[in-house]
Order: sequence, then structure tokens, then C-alpha cells
Amino acid sequence: MSEELKLPKFSVGVGDRFAHQAKAQLAACVLAAKAGVEVAPVWNKSNREHMIIGSEPSQTRLEADAAVKELRWTKPYFLDADHINLKTVARFLDPCDFFTLDVADLIGQPADAGEVAAFAQRHPELIGTVKIPRIAEPFKTDVAFVEGVANKFLAAVQHAGMIYRFLVENKGAGRFVAEVSMDETDSPQTPVELLIILAAIADEKIPIQTIAPKFTGRFNKGVDYVGDVAQFTKEFNEDLAAIAFAVKTYGLPENLKLSVHSGSDKFSIYKAIHDAMKTFDAGVHMKTAGTTWLEELIGLAEAGGSGLEIAKEVYAEAYAHSEELCAPYAAVIDIDPTKLPKPEEVNGWTSTQYTSALRHEQGKKAYNPSFRQLLHVGFKVAAKMGDRYLKALEANEEVVARNVTTNLFERHIKPVFLGA
Repeated sequence: MSEELKLPKFSVGVGDRFAHQAKAQLAACVLAAKAGVEVAPVWNKSNREHMIIGSEPSQTRLEADAAVKELRWTKPYFLDADHINLKTVARFLDPCDFFTLDVADLIGQPADAGEVAAFAQRHPELIGTVKIPRIAEPFKTDVAFVEGVANKFLAAVQHAGMIYRFLVENKGAGRFVAEVSMDETDSPQTPVELLIILAAIADEKIPIQTIAPKFTGRFNKGVDYVGDVAQFTKEFNEDLAAIAFAVKTYGLPENLKLSVHSGSDKFSIYKAIHDAMKTFDAGVHMKTAGTTWLEELIGLAEAGGSGLEIAKEVYAEAYAHSEELCAPYAAVIDIDPTKLPKPEEVNGWTSTQYTSALRHEQGKKAYNPSFRQLLHVGFKVAAKMGDRYLKALEANEEVVARNVTTNLFERHIKPVFLGA
């Protein structure tokens, strides 16, 4: 396998919907470096987000490069073409050097029966008693089990191979980081299923550096993890063991690591992730995405005046169009409509009332997860405001940036990467 541009051990996906917070986000990575840990920023923005906002990946690149220059960041940084496929990849080729291969639509689509059988024959090590070091109980499998897993995932992996080869042909081998996303499926993969998927990825000769499996529990946008923390902890540790075994067995890149999608604000599992990384001496890629957009709103509301008025207007419009805004994110939000305040009520709020409802401080009585999730998916409202919204960000840059940096460093980087 060709040697790829190398993703460092620790990395954080930082979404920047409106390409205005790269400097504030990078400042959090600077604070991490000062605290003794290198966390590489990966600016990620999907084709869907670009379409909604009317932006281009090249704008994200310009903003990231400018922040790196201004803060004199000399460590690695990346730009992620998030959730791309063969139909959407073209506009990302030049500016991006990290590609999340989105093959979710093909998970569960039956693969060619002959190829499924050939896969099982090629991998006798996956049949019978499968012992993965550092997992106490060996896994018992048979040909039918391996073929069943292959049948579910092989078509998706083969499509990932097609996208990867397209990238090699058009971008060049060694010039980008590849991630495969397997998280948008119906049930979590067991460690042995993950191992089978990794064997298939190796067969396709995709030198992935991160993989996003499906974990137990719900990873809703912008709010805490919902699920059994003990079960998640067990799965996360076993996934790390499966990856270490796959790296040795199949010659996958040594820096291959887990990617946690919708990882922002999953406070209750951050300790488990940190402890597991320490135990296995492993890395992680944590995607935080839309949390920055919420910090922009918090900053505007905190600034008061016209900033607070814009924040209130965004909520009123999001409330009025909630069905349309929520539809694309139905699988990753849980909003209780009865907990959403009426816009008339919000229009009477002070800066403190608005920020207290939105800021993710779970111990505070005023915090409202439904309010937060609706605004999380409501960035389309701000996009329609155009220059008015962007000028408000620029006019209140100091307070907005402070919120963005503090949130990313204190609530995300510190607990995950520093264990603080």
C-alpha cells in the first residue's frame, strides 16, 4: 500500500459552517500544545452544508490557511471533504487533503454471492475460534457468519475502494488521508464484525487512517451521549483491540484509529475514550462539527444589542420551519416540541436567558437540550441572512471567538486528550 500523508495520533474535526472561526478553533489547539498534547485540527464541512450555505470548499481552505499563518501554527492540519461520494467529490479535490468516504447508503445492500464466498475463502483466520489479543473471550464464528457480515458490508467497502481509486487517480497517492464511515447503520458492529470490515478494506487496498464504526447508544447532534456508558466503554476498548489486531494481520497503516462521528458534547463518554486511548496507547479522531455554529450564536446573544436580536430571529425562524430543518437530521436529533419555548417568549429574553438555555452546561436548570438541538440544525436560517449574519460575526468577533475557543478547549480537548 502506498504511504499516505500522515494523520497525527490525536486529531479533532472542527466544523466551521460560515468559515469565520478557524482562528478561534486553532487557538484551542494552540492551548492544547501549551498543555503538552498535540491535537491536529481537521476542518470538516460536508457537501450538504456547502449547498445549504452556498459556499465552496476553497473558502474553507482560505480561512484555515489564513488562521495557520496568523497563529504561526507549524504542526499538521487538514481539510476534510466530509461525507463525499463519487457524485460530490469533484469540488473537493483541490482544496482538501482528508476524505471521509461515505458509503452508508450501500450498507446492507447484498454483495455479489461469488465475491462473498471468495472473501470467506480468502480469510480462513476469521472462521472458527477468533482470538483477538486483549479481548478476554474468543469469538466463535463459522462460514455462514462471515459470509453474512461480508454480504452486509462488502458492497459498501467495494464502493469505498472505487472512491479511493478515483482520488488516487485525480489527487495522487500519498496526498490525502482516507477515512471510511460505517456509523450510519442499524446496529453497532461487534469487534469481530469490525475485523471482517477491516479485512475487506485491506483487500480493496484502501490505506485508511481512521474508521468510524457504529457505537452503541445515540449520538445526537450537539447534546450528550444517550445510552449505556458501561457498554460503550466495553465496545470502544474492544474496537481498539480489533484495530490493533487488523493492523498487524492485514498490513493496514500503523496509525489507523477510531473516528467518533457527532462526537461533540458527548461529555459522559469522554473519560471512557481517554482511558481507553491511554490503555492501548491509541489515537482518536473526534468530530465536533456544528458545536462551533452554536458558539457563534451564544457569542452574538452574549454581545447583546443587534447580536442578541439576530440570535432571537434565528430561533423564531427555526421554530417556524422546524419540520423542514429537522427532516434531514431526524436520525440524530431528539427534540421534545413541548420543551421548545415560543418565539414570543424568547423575544423577551435577556442575553443571559438566551445563552443559559443554549450553552451546554448540564448542571444548570436553564439549559434546554431541545432548544439547543433545534438551533443546531437551524444554521440554514443564518445562511439566508447572508451578509447581515456574517457582518454581525465580524462586529462581535472578540466575544464570539472567546466562546468558540473556550468550548473547544475546555469542554472537548481537555477531557478527551488531556484527561482533565
